[in-house]
Amino acid sequence: MKNNRDPDRTRSRILAAATQDFARHGLGGARVDRIAARAGANKRMLYYYFGSKDDLFLAALEESYAQIRNAERALDLEHRDPREAIKRLVEFTWDYYLGHPEFMTLLGSENLHEGRHVRRSRRVRELHTPLVQTLRGILRRGEREGLFRKGVDPVQLYISIAGEGYFYLSNRYTLSRIFGRDLVARRALGARARHIVAMVLNALRR
Repeated sequence: MKNNRDPDRTRSRILAAATQDFARHGLGGARVDRIAARAGANKRMLYYYFGSKDDLFLAALEESYAQIRNAERALDLEHRDPREAIKRLVEFTWDYYLGHPEFMTLLGSENLHEGRHVRRSRRVRELHTPLVQTLRGILRRGEREGLFRKGVDPVQLYISIAGEGYFYLSNRYTLSRIFGRDLVARRALGARARHIVAMVLNALRR
């Protein structure tokens, strides 16, 4: 096939197929044969491009992180009012989790392995540096304008923003049963987004 002679396209197909399989089955349950078949490739090509199943998993993680970080950069947060910038980031993070459940499941799988793959990835660390710098700039502008309190750690802030959505969605079924609410109904999801925005902005208020 012509596509198989296009290295970039073949590699992209393998990576996309692997991301789906890892997201559905986790690192332990994913199968190289299944990934290769889904990508329309063979195992030899998979090992040629990625080296091993663990290296392929890391590549899927890196690409998933790159996608969300690239999408964040398109928000142009640096040129927004500080409060609007935080609100937009919170809403974006929530919407991204809803639209990309595979990202959450990949992170869950990696945490089961105690982060041993991302630990050896320089790319993942480099991808997150601009995010921290952007948040630091927004916080400082908010301080200067008398909108935000002083001394907020941008890393802690982002972890809180991400965690508020991640915990809710990753535990939505148990929480729905425990509290007798349909937490994935459209109205409930909208209410949760508004709650997170209000809580984060209130926490930053001077």
